[in-house]
Amino acid sequence: MFVAGGVFLLEAQQPVSAADARKLKSPVPYTKKSISQGRSTYMRNCTGCHGADGKATVDVVADATDLTSPKLWKNGTTEGEIFRSIRDGQGASMPTFKTQLKEEEIWQLVNYIRSLWPESARPPLQEPSPEGDKSKSN
Repeated sequence: MFVAGGVFLLEAQQPVSAADARKLKSPVPYTKKSISQGRSTYMRNCTGCHGADGKATVDVVADATDLTSPKLWKNGTTEGEIFRSIRDGQGASMPTFKTQLKEEEIWQLVNYIRSLWPESARPPLQEPSPEGDKSKSN
């Protein structure tokens, strides 16, 4: 892991330690757009275990995490710890997604998961700056 411009960049195949995960900061702002993109990734990859609502009430995996209750999480709730759980997995109960998803998709997924939390626990929504919004054409 190394830092470039204040953003942590990860070596593609190296697992992230728990200590390093706590230090990770997302390069993807917590915006409505990134949450929406994360939701799409979630619906394709996560509903089988965590359910469409994130409450993990499906019967497939008995110990899937209820993503709407961060106080009950065992592996940390910082954005870096959530990234690590998705990217590197959590033993037999949570598979790794580092070969299925790009890092940007994982960070968008982190943002979506955080949007499922009780409103008082969510990070503040960021609005993109006009010069930083590349979705608009000139």
